[in-house]
Amino acid sequence: MTPYITPLGPDHLRAAGIPAPWAFGHRDRVRFGELDALNHVNNVVYLRWYETLRVIYMEDYGVYETAGPDPKFVVKTIGLDYNAEVQRGADYINVARTVAMRNTSFSMEYATFVNGQITTTGTAVVVLLNQDNTKRPLPDAMRNLFINRDGAVQV
Repeated sequence: MTPYITPLGPDHLRAAGIPAPWAFGHRDRVRFGELDALNHVNNVVYLRWYETLRVIYMEDYGVYETAGPDPKFVVKTIGLDYNAEVQRGADYINVARTVAMRNTSFSMEYATFVNGQITTTGTAVVVLLNQDNTKRPLPDAMRNLFINRDGAVQV
C-alpha cells in the first residue's frame, strides 16, 4: 500500500486502475472534518484537495525552479464537476495534469478517483506573474516539463 500524500507516478496510477494519460497524483483518505451534513465530502473540500495537489505537482515537476526568480502563481479560474459522492472513510486518489499553455498561463485538469472510478473533476487556469503583478511569459524549460510529462499543447 502506498502511503498517503505521497506523489504517485504513472506505474502506481495504472496499478490503482487510473488510466493514461494521468501521470501524477497522490493517495489519501477522507477525514471527518471534510464531510458535510449529508455525510459526504463537502464541495469546498475538493478545491482544497486540488490546491494541495497543485502545489505537490509543481514541486515534483520543478515548476518553481524553472519559473525564474521570485515567481508568483495565481489561480485565475477554477471549476468543479461532481459525478458521484465520496463518503466518510473512503480512500481516494487525486490526479492532476497540465493540458494546455498560453503565453503566460497554463490550464490544468484534476480528477478524484475512488476504486478506479472518477467521482469529481476540476479545472484551473494558473497565471505566472512577476512580483509587481505584471504577467511573465512561461519559460521554455517549464513548457518542456508540461509537454514531456503531461503531453500539454500550446494554444
